[in-house]
Formats: sequence, C-alpha cells, structure tokens
Amino acid sequence: MSNKELDQLRDRIDEINVELLNLINERARLVQEIGRVKETQGVNRYDPVRERNMLNKIIENNEGPFEASTLTHLFKEIFKAGLELQEDDHRKALLVSRKKHPENTIVDIKGTKFGNGSQQLIFGPCAVESYEQVATVAEAVKAKGLTLLRGGAYKPRTSPYDFQGLGLEGLKILKRVADEYGLGVISEIVNPADIETAVEYIDVIQIGARNMQNFELLKAAGAAKKPVLLKRGLAATIEEFINAAEYIAAQGNEQIILCERGIRTYERATRNTLDISAVPILKQETHLPVLVDVTHSTGRRDLLLPTAKAALAIGADGVMAEVHPDPAVALSDSAQQMDLKQFDEFMEQLQASRLLHV
Repeated sequence: MSNKELDQLRDRIDEINVELLNLINERARLVQEIGRVKETQGVNRYDPVRERNMLNKIIENNEGPFEASTLTHLFKEIFKAGLELQEDDHRKALLVSRKKHPENTIVDIKGTKFGNGSQQLIFGPCAVESYEQVATVAEAVKAKGLTLLRGGAYKPRTSPYDFQGLGLEGLKILKRVADEYGLGVISEIVNPADIETAVEYIDVIQIGARNMQNFELLKAAGAAKKPVLLKRGLAATIEEFINAAEYIAAQGNEQIILCERGIRTYERATRNTLDISAVPILKQETHLPVLVDVTHSTGRRDLLLPTAKAALAIGADGVMAEVHPDPAVALSDSAQQMDLKQFDEFMEQLQASRLLHV
C-alpha cells in the first residue's frame, strides 16, 4: 500500500471520528432531555430493562467485524456516560448544589457564623435532664468563650423503654439557660407538629440521623425559616444526604448546616464509622456549612480529641460534642459524654493543636 492510499484511509478515519463525535453528542443531548422528562415524572433515571433492550437491538444489527462482547462493552460505557450526564444535570438543578450557588452560604446563629471560613464548636448534654444540669454545662461553655449550646429535649431512642426526653419542659429549660448565659440553642425536633412551638424556644432546629428522610419533618423545618442542622442518616449515601437538605431548601430556607455523624458499617470498635471524607465532598458538592459530630460518630470519649482534630484539619466548619456534669448518672449515652474536667482537657489540647481557626 502506498503512502497516498494510507493517508486517504487515515483521512477517512478522521472523518468518521468526527461523525461519531457528532452522533455521540446528539445522543447525549437526547439523554439529557429524557432525564429532565423523567425527573418531572418522578421516574428513576436508570432503567435496566431499557438498557438490555438497546443492547439486544445493537447485537441483532451487528454485521461485524466486532464481537458481540466488544460492542456490549463499548455501548455500556456510552450508556454509563449518558447516565452520569443526567446526574450532573440533576446536581446543577439542586438549590443546595455548589454548581447552582458557587458562593458559600453563611449561617448566622445569634452572631456566630458558619461557612465564613472560621470554625465553631458546639457542646452540651445529650439530653436535658434538669435546669441545674444544663446550667452547669452552659457555665462551662460560656467560660471558654463559646456561644452555642446543644441539648436534647425530644430523644428518639432505639428502645421504647429508654429515656425519651422532657419534651416541651426540656425546651423551656434550654431557653431559660440560654437567656441567662447569652447562648444560642440547638435542639432536635422529631415531630412536624412540634416545630411551630419549638421555634419559640430554640435558635436552630436539629433534625437527627433517624429522621434524615422524614420528608414531612424536613418540609416543616424548611417552612419555619429558622436555621436547620441536618444530620446524616445511619446508612445514608452522600447523595441521599444532599437530597434531604434539598427538601428543606425547596421550602425557601437555605440556612442549613450539614452534620456528618458517622454511618453504620460492620465495624464494632466504634459506635459508628466516621466518614471523614464526606466533609470535603459535601463542601465541593454543596454551598452549605459542614459540621462533624465526634460524639455520635465514635461513641468513645478517648477518640473525641483525635477525631475533632481530623475534622478541623480536613476543613469542617465546626465540631459538635457532648458534655455532662456527671456522665455516670446521665439518662442517655453515658459512655460517650465528657465530664467537665475532660471538657477542660479537650479544649486545652484542641487549642494547643492550632487546628482551630476562629
């Protein structure tokens, strides 16, 4: 074969490459349109039956020289790329998406800001048990120059026989203590019907891991126009977590703080497995601040400090942990709460690490 013939063949290959490129892009645009139609209909983007039918039709029309297995591999990659394109479109459309809103959202809780580059700390008892208990912790928190207090008034527990919290009385205690010490209050709400009353007593509505996909609660919290701290579910993917936040944002409330609190895995050394990589992923995918709850993710007092350091080092906007005046007699999660002396040591060592940016 002469060089001229070879060049002609290569020129034809170049032409076909461009034709293939145009066809693949045309197909991609159709796939995007299909994705938008499916989203309006609430239909799953991935349809395995449709994929199998397309592959069968391709194989039936194959006249060679490619083997059926080769074509199956090639077209599966094209199908996969199309599905990823639909997912990219979906992420662009989300109100909480970084692609939709490139700038960081700053959540302001009584002057304490999340998402502006500084890092905040939130402490408090697992459950509100009495005025004296909460006030003791609040005094320790205030003495360290901190401004936020957490405490559970409604406690969704694994066992129905465990302490379920003081309910409204607990919220009243939190409000009284917060006013006395000039602190912002974060507390979990588990029932949509309680939100209207709760917002009179708290500054941030927390939605716990077990309720991350309680969609009526998410919508009610979004409608309340109060900052919301949303915890990741026990076995939720990051995509599911982000979509849970979207339920809140869709009601017009983008004052949302995401909280990584560990996920359920086969590992038993810790209460949950802290997915520390979720922090940068969430900050890349969304414009929302991200916290790490080191208490619930580990369930171990001896791991609170190293995991808090890891969270701050990887870029979390803050850390949440539990403190109790006397954990041994706590009505819930006694093994994982710090006492006041341990709290002092935790703060001293965390500040000495110079990882905390305030």
